[in-house]
Amino acid sequence: MISNEFKPSVFHPYYFIRKGLIGKIRQYSPLLHGRLLDFGCGSKPYKALINNAGEYVGVDYENEGHPHINEQIDIFYDGKTIPVASDSFDAGLTSEVFEHVFNLEEVLKELHRVLKPGAPLLITCPFVWKEHEVPNDFARYTHFALRHMLEKNGFRIRTLDKSGNFIEVMFQLRVLYFFDNWYPKLRRIPLIGALSKLLFIAIPNIAGNFFSKILPVSRTMYLNNIVVAEKAV
Repeated sequence: MISNEFKPSVFHPYYFIRKGLIGKIRQYSPLLHGRLLDFGCGSKPYKALINNAGEYVGVDYENEGHPHINEQIDIFYDGKTIPVASDSFDAGLTSEVFEHVFNLEEVLKELHRVLKPGAPLLITCPFVWKEHEVPNDFARYTHFALRHMLEKNGFRIRTLDKSGNFIEVMFQLRVLYFFDNWYPKLRRIPLIGALSKLLFIAIPNIAGNFFSKILPVSRTMYLNNIVVAEKAV
């Protein structure tokens, strides 16, 4: 079961980014099978979508920007080594993690080590998003950078995809601005809080959905990178 936080309604301020992520993870999840590594798992929000995994192993790193209270972590990563043998996993998932990793090339080498030859690795990371989990928010990547770093560290690219489009980005950022700057004040006022949530969150989300279907869209501006790579033999 996916929580409403990660499968949001139009009343949620992160509607477009979360809608795009769940759609793409659902699309590519059939590629993930056997013993699965979820690197940076947190609460394992997408575990319910991974139907082919025989064993689901969550790995995460303790840091000051993201406390792990009530999360489902099986193994802690010390920033250098995932404490498992080489060639341990049949598939990997890492969602919204790479932007928080300062030593990404070292992490990619370690992911390469613990995956079996030919194992698929599904990656998501933001292209357009605000700072979050500060101070551990280090980077935003293009497809070109991700391809370069993955191929340099022993992976073969199977798919480069994106979630969101230019119109959805514009509406998502409008909602995000309101939610971060105005909603914390307005929500304290009876009735005004609920009305403002309707006017400045739900209606823009509905409008963004509508306009992204009827207007020409560009994907040169998008919310998330979606990459399927595999460990080269």
